[in-house]
Amino acid sequence: MELKIENTPNKDIIKFVAPHTLVEGSFEISNFDEAKNIPLAQELLKFSFITKILITANFIALQKNESIDWELVQNEIKEIIIDELLANPSIIIKPQKNPITVYAESTPNQEVMKFVTSRILVEGIIEIKDVHEAKDVPLALYLLSFPYVKEIFICDNFISITKNKDFDWQEIAMEIRTNISEYLKDNKDISYLNELIVKESIENSDRKEYTPIEEKIKKILDEYVLPAVSGDGGNIDLVSFDETTKTAKMILQGACSGCPSSVITLKNGIENLLKQMLPNEVENVEAING
Repeated sequence: MELKIENTPNKDIIKFVAPHTLVEGSFEISNFDEAKNIPLAQELLKFSFITKILITANFIALQKNESIDWELVQNEIKEIIIDELLANPSIIIKPQKNPITVYAESTPNQEVMKFVTSRILVEGIIEIKDVHEAKDVPLALYLLSFPYVKEIFICDNFISITKNKDFDWQEIAMEIRTNISEYLKDNKDISYLNELIVKESIENSDRKEYTPIEEKIKKILDEYVLPAVSGDGGNIDLVSFDETTKTAKMILQGACSGCPSSVITLKNGIENLLKQMLPNEVENVEAING
């Protein structure tokens, strides 16, 4: 099995890239409790210098403390990863098949709640702002038929629902959860769309190529920011980068759109991350929709 070792802008983080997709979604692991269904992560956490593991798409990113250099251990770790992937190609040890489950999670946005299901719903992202945009997404049409549902964001195995302000989550969350569960148990169609849908600004809608600096920014967002943002029921994507002002403009979706705390995260978290990983190249981060 081929496994490539790639360095990252952060000297404490290294990537091991496989020739195929390892998991759907992403898993961020920092301790053995979080690794209980992931034998590969359990083996890697036996190394005391490994502080965090990110498994997503076709790669495994490892973060270490400063007690050791990657050059001294990366080949040994590579062999361990290869052995574990050969023994358990699916990465995750899944429990015996259970009925479809749906549970609700709060998000930083008080108007949005995340409903997580036990199955993958779509490959990619679907954002629905009104019933007209939902014509090819039966699940969205169904949910929008209820007066308390305003907007819908579907990604991987979860649905982020923006409620109408006239309703309270305590009154509707359980009903929404039940409706989603029954819909999925009946094996009804989720979407007729075949392509990833990402709402973009007019400024970015006709662009097909990114500049070298934009490629760097997108790579960092995809690898280090999206897993956490997705965990909060949202999405973030690069729209453009102004090389004169060194400003990266982002679009926020799902629970992140319109959330006051997302602006704080954008400035204190993402902006600082980009400054750290791309020093003297990025100075500011702005949201085109907040």
